[in-house]
Amino acid sequence: MDILTINDTPGQHAASWYAATVEAPAPKPRAEGDIRADAVVVGGGYGGLTAAIHMARAGLDVVLLDASRLGSGASGRNGGQVSTGQRLEQGDLERIVGVEKARLLWEYGCEAVDLVRGLCAEAGDDCDWRDGVIHANHRDRYTADSRAHVEHMRSHYNYDRIRFLDRDEIRHEVGSPDYHSGTLDMGSGHLHPLRYALALGRLADAAGVRIFENTRVTAVEAGTARPRVSTAHATIAADHLVMALNGYHNNLEARIARRVMPINNFIAVTEPLPPDLADRLIPNRHAVADSRFVINYFRLSPDNRMIFGGGESYGYRFPEDLEAKVRGPMAEVFPALRETKVDYAWGGTLGITMSRLPHFARLGPAALTVSGFSGQGVTLATLAGKMAAEAVLGQAGRFDLMAGLPTAPFPGGPLLRTPLLAAAMIWYAMRDRM
Repeated sequence: MDILTINDTPGQHAASWYAATVEAPAPKPRAEGDIRADAVVVGGGYGGLTAAIHMARAGLDVVLLDASRLGSGASGRNGGQVSTGQRLEQGDLERIVGVEKARLLWEYGCEAVDLVRGLCAEAGDDCDWRDGVIHANHRDRYTADSRAHVEHMRSHYNYDRIRFLDRDEIRHEVGSPDYHSGTLDMGSGHLHPLRYALALGRLADAAGVRIFENTRVTAVEAGTARPRVSTAHATIAADHLVMALNGYHNNLEARIARRVMPINNFIAVTEPLPPDLADRLIPNRHAVADSRFVINYFRLSPDNRMIFGGGESYGYRFPEDLEAKVRGPMAEVFPALRETKVDYAWGGTLGITMSRLPHFARLGPAALTVSGFSGQGVTLATLAGKMAAEAVLGQAGRFDLMAGLPTAPFPGGPLLRTPLLAAAMIWYAMRDRM
């Protein structure tokens, strides 16, 4: 199984609404010959780009390699939600890592949102930013937990940008009978993910990063004092290596593959909706993610298209009819969209961990990896790249704290991982319907 080519054409961004609404720059050259650098970064998504930017701004000669185009993986085709905190709620983190570390993780998550907004501003692009992310409960049994979460964040973290939504309020914010309660976090937001990835590419260019596209890494020597990366046409030797691959790691490094599982998710984008219909569905234009394990997440585009993500997958190859895969969940949440024309539908691959906490690790004396962002990669991958750069530059405290978070290996090894994933997804999809 080749995750890089099983669903995608190398050298192209996915045929998405995002790709149709940006002007991608001309491709960078592929790497050729023997190349020497202070640091080499593998992966041209948010994590790799931010690592490269921060290292180059500190004066390092940085080479960045991407197997396809910058932002062609999950960074250019995700739901665009930019959320505070970590993938787990603070109460869960306190039980797992203790209150002190949980507070640091909360601060890191808030810093990540500010970092995303700041990088957009530096690049001269707001990337279609809008404030507000709603968590919507599809079962009333989650209402008490949401109310308690808001109270906990206000009383223990002094965070007053989140509020509880009762039944009437959630149905005003999200025009669907599917939801019973929820929360609204105005410290979070959403953006155009591919525009953001390309903005990071411009910042990396401006910082002097040597970017090579269509340059697939075939082998990595991470355990030596001077890492070496090989491609079909080049060898890159560097003093430091940062691997930032997330779900597109393609089993390149076994120690990453054991702890980061690729899973697929799907998005459909409708034709522009009549303004009165758009106003009924999401009147305040917040992004929404619901309480299902197989999450539905959705928002309106600036031209009133519904951008809806959802649908489970039991293997690594995308289904043939991507529109049908998403239309079912979309019609369940919004019956008014049952017959609405879909203009775009695509899939993408993200990386999850057993704990849903990101996977930071040292692969050798001069090699780092950041991945496993479990659906919160816009914010967490951006900050992970900065933390990796800090570690390379001699300030490793934050990276090492993240590397100490629990990310246990998935059971079964590569041969059993796909059937185990299928079984798990079927179970959780059934649980969502109970």
